[in-house]
Amino acid sequence: MNFSIEQRDNVAILSSHVEKLDALQAPDLKAKLVLLGKSGTTNIILNLSETRYCDSSGLSAVLVGKRMCTDAEGAFVLCGLQPSVEKLISIAQLDRVLNIVPTTSEAVDMVYMEIQEKEVGKE
Repeated sequence: MNFSIEQRDNVAILSSHVEKLDALQAPDLKAKLVLLGKSGTTNIILNLSETRYCDSSGLSAVLVGKRMCTDAEGAFVLCGLQPSVEKLISIAQLDRVLNIVPTTSEAVDMVYMEIQEKEVGKE
């Protein structure tokens, strides 16, 4: 299994179990993200702690998740980035649009914080 999903309340934690997130693996990641979106999930954490390499197709899959969550007024957070993946995201200047934290625990906290901020904003 290349990707696994753990549901926690209204947050899905999607973990990558591939060393290379490239053209071979990106379609599978996109499919998992789309299935989560179709099931009504609006808050997704993508854990890339086991992924040591990412190319443009991998970044494209990540952006599908970001766009989906944004469109659904949810939260999308990346965590566990390896230095090479973090460097690629920085070079592509995606660190300006993606929420990135070191650990899954911090990602969960960030998602819940965003949910609460949106609730306060509605009042």
